[in-house]
Amino acid sequence: MTRLCTLPDAEAVAQRAAREIAQHLERARKERGVAHLALSGGTTPERTHELLADTVEDWQGIEVWFADERCVGPEHPESNYLMVHKTLLEHIPGAPPQVHRMEGELGPQRGAERYAHELSATVGLGEEGLPVLDLVVLGIGPDGHIASLFPDAPTLDAGGEALCLGVHDSPKPPPERITLSLAVLRAARRCLLPATGGGKRAAIQGALGAATAHVPASLLRRERLMIFIDDAASPPPPLAGHENADCENL
Repeated sequence: MTRLCTLPDAEAVAQRAAREIAQHLERARKERGVAHLALSGGTTPERTHELLADTVEDWQGIEVWFADERCVGPEHPESNYLMVHKTLLEHIPGAPPQVHRMEGELGPQRGAERYAHELSATVGLGEEGLPVLDLVVLGIGPDGHIASLFPDAPTLDAGGEALCLGVHDSPKPPPERITLSLAVLRAARRCLLPATGGGKRAAIQGALGAATAHVPASLLRRERLMIFIDDAASPPPPLAGHENADCENL
């Protein structure tokens, strides 16, 4: 069952998300000696990244991955890596985490192949034979897309063995991207999805509704999903299939 936490505004969402990420990473590091965190692009996570730089006291043993990337170089204005670097990585005091960048400049196919190899060689495999990331922080588009998995896209039908996929026809520019597969997102120990603003209300409602390829976020594993939203993004009741979480005791 999805855990849903509604907070007053976007700043409260960012603060609560940063605390949850820090707590989850610390648990993972204590239990397994390493914590694997995947981050996303988009505007919503930026403030969370800024707060996370100080919220996580020690970044040793934390490895940073990416949920998706545009097929551009790391210094391009549209690069997810550049956004994460500017909002998080360059503000971390002390030793930085190990960062696994998606090489968007290689193009969709080669970049996806390289990242899949790095993921499978580095992250421990779970019962399903897939790499198990400890935490994936996802944005959600107004259409319900997550990472670069868009509504009704063929990538949603990729087999369970697919780890990373090349996207050639994204409905949002640029058209060429690299994305983690739905199977890898579903295999993660936890997915955290922050969303703010009235423009995300319908997407959140769809994510909490019946599983459908029309809303990729609805295909995530509900029992491993936490959604943090502000009042503006909160769908009208009643909502089935989720748990109203105690936001202070997640």
